[in-house]
Amino acid sequence: MKAEVKSIQGIVDLASAYYGSAVLFAAIDCDVFAQVEAGTVDVTSRGMRLLLDACVAEGLLDKRDGKYFNTPSGKLALVPGGKADLTKAIRYNRDVYPAWGRLAEFVKTGRPVERPEIHLGEDAARTKAFAAAMFGRAMGIGKSVVPMLNFEDGEKRVLDLAGGPGAYAILMAQANPSLTVVTVDLPAISAEASGYVEKAGLSGRITCRAGDYHTDEYEESAYDVVTIFGALHQESPEQIVDILKRANRALRKGGRLLVLDMMTDSTHTAPAFSALFAVNMALTTDNGWVFSDEELKGWLKEAGLKPGATQMIPPPMPHWLVTAVK
Repeated sequence: MKAEVKSIQGIVDLASAYYGSAVLFAAIDCDVFAQVEAGTVDVTSRGMRLLLDACVAEGLLDKRDGKYFNTPSGKLALVPGGKADLTKAIRYNRDVYPAWGRLAEFVKTGRPVERPEIHLGEDAARTKAFAAAMFGRAMGIGKSVVPMLNFEDGEKRVLDLAGGPGAYAILMAQANPSLTVVTVDLPAISAEASGYVEKAGLSGRITCRAGDYHTDEYEESAYDVVTIFGALHQESPEQIVDILKRANRALRKGGRLLVLDMMTDSTHTAPAFSALFAVNMALTTDNGWVFSDEELKGWLKEAGLKPGATQMIPPPMPHWLVTAVK
């Protein structure tokens, strides 16, 4: 799908689009939506009043008779604890906001402007914040994805590679009482996952294993399903094939490999969000990008697997799901 060509007004709007992002980030940081919901927001403060009016202008709040109200979508997604709470996920966008200001630097050097190790264990506070953001993001996406996975009665053991803070593992286990899941990620992230799994009361069925899917070897033919959700977009094609080959060896014959990721069409320009997310990944990881689903299917074949159809995940995030069989 070709993007609409920008008009002059569209160019001006794009140049100031970050105003709206900054308003959203500040509103979440200042707990605006929770305060509005509770009726405790201080409208006498000049700074808060300006922020509130900006939220109204951006469609994030309603204003009637001088009073502020959450919108229906805001109640669901922007009030912490809402049914579709996105506040933790949005904080990830806030955390990478400074990196986007250095995009020209990346273009000149070809190197990420932020070291990925910062949020993968090197900086404890950033790692915890990153894990919390990824947990919130994955919980939101996973509620749409997990019902699409269609686990069968004979599928009991799942290996969840680069499982992050454990959100997908938790959702899979909750939806399928007979499943046991081994989730693998770097030590600092795996430690965060253990905390979330324990809080969910699933420590008996989910094992959080410290490891690295770039080099780990897994029990051969030991798993019915292997999942790789939201991880391969940080890898080079060569790394992806290597990861898929080792995942294949972990599967029993007839087992399934499920890959969920932000993907594009063959042009690498649509969906627009995915094309922009490719830049985000390049700014913050050594090999980050977004591949097409057809490229992924070629790598799956190279790894000895038979890929199936591409399934689109419902909005708001344009993730695609590809299933392959051993």
